[in-house]
Amino acid sequence: MANETRVAWEPLKEFTVEVFTRMGMPPQDAETEASVLSWANRRGVDSHGVMLIPTYMEWIDREVMNPRPDIQVLKETPATIFIEADRALGPVVTVFTVKRALEKAKQAGVCWAAIRNTTHQGAMGYYTLMAAEQGMAGITWVCSPPNMAPFGARAAGIHNSPLAITVPAKRHQPLMLDMATSMVAAGKITLALDKGIPIPQGWAIDREGNPATDPKQAAILLPFGGAKGSGLSMMFECLSSVIMGNPMLGPTLFGREPGPPLKEKKVKAIGDRPAHYQRHIQNGVFIAVDISQFTDLEEYRANIDEMIDGIKALPKADGIDEIFVPGEPEYRTYEERSRDGIPLPERTVKNLREVAGRLDIKLPAALAA
Repeated sequence: MANETRVAWEPLKEFTVEVFTRMGMPPQDAETEASVLSWANRRGVDSHGVMLIPTYMEWIDREVMNPRPDIQVLKETPATIFIEADRALGPVVTVFTVKRALEKAKQAGVCWAAIRNTTHQGAMGYYTLMAAEQGMAGITWVCSPPNMAPFGARAAGIHNSPLAITVPAKRHQPLMLDMATSMVAAGKITLALDKGIPIPQGWAIDREGNPATDPKQAAILLPFGGAKGSGLSMMFECLSSVIMGNPMLGPTLFGREPGPPLKEKKVKAIGDRPAHYQRHIQNGVFIAVDISQFTDLEEYRANIDEMIDGIKALPKADGIDEIFVPGEPEYRTYEERSRDGIPLPERTVKNLREVAGRLDIKLPAALAA
């Protein structure tokens, strides 16, 4: 597109590392944060990429995100682990948790890991892919305060709970389902704002419950599949936040702030952001399953390949050139963008220039004004 600028992913990632280091994160944590954001951009999931840098900076300024958290293991058994994140940036505590969960799953066969009081974790498939790369299945989801209308309501009452499931294959790339229980992730509305385009009707409603196609007016997400997406979101809350003793939905619906107290701070934001970015906290679950505890791993991989081959060979519907399996379009985009660079919308570039100016750091050459 004419209003996009392509930038190689390596210098963009290096810039991102420098941003978060300047914002107070230890270099290793800044590297983790940048890895997750750049991975999303390379896969074409731009709603969860560097576009989020200004929002994260605002949240660090507001003390919503903690760049130097005191991450603690509250409880653990051979097959479970419960972690207090202390409002860590999501990728930092989630990568820490996933590594611990994979170690436990190798011994116990499975591990259920719970993370309390974290912040935005980025593209969730990043973490389940860590499991698949070790020959395991990974399952994860997130719960936060309400940002989505339950089926039949015109006000926010549930969260759009992103979830991801990844399993390893042999000849093929791992199968990866990475989605939310809303029609689209909230970040896609912000991406539409950065691109200066409307959103389709059915994605969101405004604060009065009216259909919204202007991303500036879109305040409440809508569930996919009506009652199905709505019900799935509620059950995720029951299996995560409520089990952790840190409910997100109930307190909010009755006028109480979920999670630990948060001091309100007025700060200058970078760029335009929708209202649903003003407050934030979440809980997460990660489940690791050691496939070799149930069947031969190589046989499992071969069976996944056979399933993929069979599905892709099915007769195609009218107007369809190829049948894709979960994660396949993103893998192809990853290869293309790793080679040719990441296209960033004009507004995203403008915001990153403002970030560079505020922190006095050098932009990648392709983004310099």
